[in-house]
Amino acid sequence: MITQSKRLVGIVLGVVLILLIPLLAMLFTDEVNWTLFDFVAMGVILLGTGLLCELAIRVVKNLDYRIGLIAAILVVFFLIWAELAVGIFGTPFAGN
Repeated sequence: MITQSKRLVGIVLGVVLILLIPLLAMLFTDEVNWTLFDFVAMGVILLGTGLLCELAIRVVKNLDYRIGLIAAILVVFFLIWAELAVGIFGTPFAGN
């Protein structure tokens, strides 16, 4: 139980550390201009991805299925991230 709690704390700390990167970049350059909504959206996406991976680790017992499921979760995360960042698909989801 302690290991699972440590993993959850690690996921939350990882999200915070990742979100600190654009926050610190905003202090040093004008090229990074995130709003509160950007931080909230990325925090939800990162936390959701981490928690889905954690759920896959806890629930799926077959290692091959677990790796495949986590890979699929990460692919979906990167596609959503790319769409929100630059609108590679041109959907209204990216604000086009």
